[in-house]
Amino acid sequence: MPIEAEKGPRPASVREITILGRVTEQRMYSLSEDLNLALALADAADTISRARFTALDLVVTTKPDRTPVTDADQAVERAIRGLLAEQRPDDGILGEEFGIIGSTTRQWIIDPIDGTAGFLRGIPIWATLLSLAVDGVPVLGVVSAPALGKRWWAAAGSGAWSIDTRTADDTPLRLRVSGIDTLAEASISYGSLQQWDAAGHLDELVDLSRQVWRTRAYGDMWSYMLLAEGHLDVAGEFDLQPYDMAALAPIVQEAGGTFTSVDGQPGPWHGSALATNGLLHAATLAVLNPGQALS
Repeated sequence: MPIEAEKGPRPASVREITILGRVTEQRMYSLSEDLNLALALADAADTISRARFTALDLVVTTKPDRTPVTDADQAVERAIRGLLAEQRPDDGILGEEFGIIGSTTRQWIIDPIDGTAGFLRGIPIWATLLSLAVDGVPVLGVVSAPALGKRWWAAAGSGAWSIDTRTADDTPLRLRVSGIDTLAEASISYGSLQQWDAAGHLDELVDLSRQVWRTRAYGDMWSYMLLAEGHLDVAGEFDLQPYDMAALAPIVQEAGGTFTSVDGQPGPWHGSALATNGLLHAATLAVLNPGQALS
């Protein structure tokens, strides 16, 4: 089971809320129920994205922000939104392709295909990212990467887990970050040099690279999942949206790591990400923010 402490969904409760002066009932769901739904949403997403990966008739267009979008991105998000409309009609949604609807008290955050640029070039490092944020705090995350044969997930207080979908053994593996406690022994992934340069932090990244053991740019969600598995010690990048990060944060945190922006702010709302094994977070923040007092 994804959540060790619960052997099955608890019955949903009901609460009364007032909307435009009228009292109505809203169902309440356990975190276990929400996680099980998120995993089912990932199953539906994988069916669509896997079929469109390397398809010769893949349709690619350019969005106003000059980033690519495929028919697969849109189809995956439509499918997830449709299922959420059936299963969680009172919840809000923030999605990369079709924006925001509904409440932000309980908000599902969707990146239908994280790594679209690689997806359309036939590179298998891409995934569907799903998160539920309650009052702005991501409480669960699912990262499903069918081309890699991997899925990762976490829920607050219940640990982080993964399975290899290419094998018959579907026993989840519990994730744990590394125990590396000095930058000189650390392996890091930094996203792209262009992002750090555009954000005005390229010099700080170079400085960090001189203090660590190994640097690579694994890209997109994979860097953070490698960190949660204990294979990397630091991962960070700029030019991100909440849907790029919301699913990653619970997995990193439940694996024992720390997830903030590059300047140390919590949550996925600040345009950048810095994830570490926790032991290296303060030291990494100090290198990337020289001369600044960080909380």
